[in-house]
Amino acid sequence: MAQEKTIDQKVESLLQQMTLEEKVGQMNQYNGFWDATGPAPQGGNAAIKYEHLKKGWVGSMLNVTGTEETRKLQKLVVEESRLGIPLLFGFDVIHGYKTLAPIPLAEAASWDMEAIEKSARIAAEEASAVGLHWTFAPMVDISRDPRWGRVMEGGGEDTFLGSQIAKARVNGFQGDDLSQHNTIAACAKHFAAYGFAEAGKEYNTVDIGTSTLFNTVLPTFKAAVDADVKTVMNGFNILNGIPVTGDVFLQRDVLKGKWGFEGFVISDWASIAEMAPHGFAKDLKHTAELGVKAGSDMDMESSSYVNHLVQNVQEGKVDEALVDDAVRRILKVKFELGLFDDPYKYCNSEREKEELYHEDHRAGVLEMAMKSIVLLKNENNLLPLAKDQANIAVIGELADDKNSPLGSWRIGSDDNTAVSFLEGLKSYTNNVTYASGPKVFNKDANFLNEVQVNESDTSGMEEAVTLAKESDVVLMVLGEHGFQSGEARSRTNLNLPGLQLDLLKAVYEVNQNVVLVLMNGRPLTIEWEAENVPAILETWQLGTETGNAIAKVLFGDYNPSGKLPMTFPRSIGQIPIYYNHFSTGRPDPQPNVFWAHYSDEQNSPLYPFGYGLSYTQFEYSELKIDASDQSAIKVSATIKNTGSVAGEEVVQLYIRDKVASVTRPIKELKGFKKISLQPGESKVVEFVLTDAELGFYNHNYDFVVEPGEFEVMMGTNSQEVLSQTFEKQ
Repeated sequence: MAQEKTIDQKVESLLQQMTLEEKVGQMNQYNGFWDATGPAPQGGNAAIKYEHLKKGWVGSMLNVTGTEETRKLQKLVVEESRLGIPLLFGFDVIHGYKTLAPIPLAEAASWDMEAIEKSARIAAEEASAVGLHWTFAPMVDISRDPRWGRVMEGGGEDTFLGSQIAKARVNGFQGDDLSQHNTIAACAKHFAAYGFAEAGKEYNTVDIGTSTLFNTVLPTFKAAVDADVKTVMNGFNILNGIPVTGDVFLQRDVLKGKWGFEGFVISDWASIAEMAPHGFAKDLKHTAELGVKAGSDMDMESSSYVNHLVQNVQEGKVDEALVDDAVRRILKVKFELGLFDDPYKYCNSEREKEELYHEDHRAGVLEMAMKSIVLLKNENNLLPLAKDQANIAVIGELADDKNSPLGSWRIGSDDNTAVSFLEGLKSYTNNVTYASGPKVFNKDANFLNEVQVNESDTSGMEEAVTLAKESDVVLMVLGEHGFQSGEARSRTNLNLPGLQLDLLKAVYEVNQNVVLVLMNGRPLTIEWEAENVPAILETWQLGTETGNAIAKVLFGDYNPSGKLPMTFPRSIGQIPIYYNHFSTGRPDPQPNVFWAHYSDEQNSPLYPFGYGLSYTQFEYSELKIDASDQSAIKVSATIKNTGSVAGEEVVQLYIRDKVASVTRPIKELKGFKKISLQPGESKVVEFVLTDAELGFYNHNYDFVVEPGEFEVMMGTNSQEVLSQTFEKQ
């Protein structure tokens, strides 16, 4: 019996049969352009795309979903094109397909990698059931600027936490065996530094130094590559003057060279063509040349490659070997998905009916949602509410909203499918009276349009204040609309939109027994709220099971354990603000004005990275360091639950390299563990520091570990820590 060919051998055999046009076709991705179950398009651009499908000049389709649609398109290509190479169907499955988990920033607040991986697994189960092979997630961009709307789509400001999340989400999407029918290929995006857009403005310039690029931006992508992510997406931004889509250093030298990435790189939507308006390319033909030379393997929806790459090769401007390399990578992923064995393996209509909104998926996203909630303040133990709490007022239009809590980037979901806050609350008690207060958001807000905000019409204010005055406790549900964050949702003000703060102040004036329930997709500036309101719960946008998750926390059936993955600023002028900043030459207060500070605001954040309270209390003691084995330095501390209820605590480990050849931050997260403690129970939590945690990248992108004094910090957040030092030999 002849030995079965390896995937690499199969790819090579197929590549030898392909014409140049067919090769370039594999590098072309089109957005869905017609109902595949209807008649073929006649005339215009749609007819051209249809003919390209039949010729095998399309490697992937975007935004085509449903087993009937995907089967029809796959059948067209497999049965009518010369070589029958199956399509890849891609889609932005960001935090679920139909059954929605919390937005990714909220999931990051759980600091629970097992839960995050499970959430991605649920998303893959549903996405694969509707014919999809590939998601454009996880977004692993680090960002320190909450003005940038896409912070909702990532893991926050920290590279170490972000790297763990990247691995968890890649593993969740791709599973243990990509050839299984319920896995999808993942895509780490946006390569690279997209989260550092100037002023937090979408699609804007990025200009950062090598220290930030090598030590802050790239490690999350490296973590995804180490987890065997199958694809990487570049971005819309320029980096130090070069559009990343055309950046040879990033894509060829680092990603495919130094890291040995074997998957393929896809552009973001038309980002290859956008090299022309950036002033890096003169026209669409030139963008095709620059894109393939830089290592961009597949062109998303700009038609740059399909229209011009063949000519570039024929004119000697592009070496066909570069095309071959790109096509090998694309074909390999298709083989790994098992599409050559069965192009229709993802097109099971029965499975599609069974998987969507499955009760196990709802249970999974409910668990994820509860873990994502962060308790920011709880004066006088106002929370949890007693199960028999009488006379509860609920105020704020978001409380009765079943759409906004789904969050942004949920293009596969159905509108108004979230369990609203009121619905969740009423599963516990009927002692609830509701008033919306002034209407803030336009109800027809959607993924494509700006959210309109009411700044003047106070109708409903008086009714809400009257209700608050007559109630024992007031639950204020305020925040951003779900479509105020996400792509192209940059904001210059991060306060509560519209009249919400006015409403809160008016309610607080008549009843100070207030719990503020925040629904938002990014850190907000809530300095007045934090100073005055006795209890604040950060619930983000929690997806399908929003109301049930919040109710379980409010009434104490789940003790919140979330920790902030991004710093909350006191004011917009502090941004960018992040915990792992560098020391200035004048960091400490002086009797005169000549030190690093603001004249009108504190330097400190409102809530620091890693911050989050519980319904119990945790005491840290006995920090110990054992540096006898320099290859594995042990750090431990005792954590005790000193409160009256069981709780979970995220124990955080930070280090500081006191003196280095390249200045290091004042502290860097290098480990965390989530532990559960009963009242009065203690546990010793130990971490091991190796060279991987103690080293850094220099300006030549060499990883170095230098001897010297290191400070080690362990605590409940990035500010409240125990500290000791040791000497690295």
